[in-house]
Amino acid sequence: MATIHLLDDDTAVTNACAFLLESLGYDVKCWTQGADFLAQASLYQAGVVLLDMRMPVLDGQGVHDALRQCGSTLAVVFLTGHGDVPMAVEQMKRGAVDFLQKPVSVKPLQAALERALTVSSAAVARREIILCYQQLTPKERELASLVAKGFMNREIAEAMNIAVRTVEVHRARVMEKMQAGSLAELIRRFEKMASPETRIRTTYEL
Repeated sequence: MATIHLLDDDTAVTNACAFLLESLGYDVKCWTQGADFLAQASLYQAGVVLLDMRMPVLDGQGVHDALRQCGSTLAVVFLTGHGDVPMAVEQMKRGAVDFLQKPVSVKPLQAALERALTVSSAAVARREIILCYQQLTPKERELASLVAKGFMNREIAEAMNIAVRTVEVHRARVMEKMQAGSLAELIRRFEKMASPETRIRTTYEL
């Protein structure tokens, strides 16, 4: 089950919000310090961070920046006071899924969480594909690109100046490493890997 990480230095807020989220069926973990969250939470699973904008030591923007820099698959929804709305909007431009003004009501909270969970799940799937892609050798990456473009084995052999039999061997390895059972699935995986709408900022190079 995906986890909702509630990060706010106000324990009264975290306790009330955690009670609400748990009553809605979510798995919730509460944090009061950004540094503790970054050091101890699972940052590469499906989940959402409900993140207070203003906290001592490491504020919400700092936590969000750290998540972006490490390529976390957790989606971020900011909790803000009225005066923090412009900052929250700026963070949405930097990848946050949404922001909610305190006090938070149930329906907007649920809607924001479901959107964020969809984004996070897509990011997890994309990360898994990228990890598979990173196992490919440079030759296999070149071949995979040609396969995805619809090149036949003989055309690939000519383009790469290798034997058709070598193409067949490399192609089989690409399919295995990319965990693709068919050409159509391989193409879908490449599309998902490159698609910006499935992306939470990642440090991985394609």
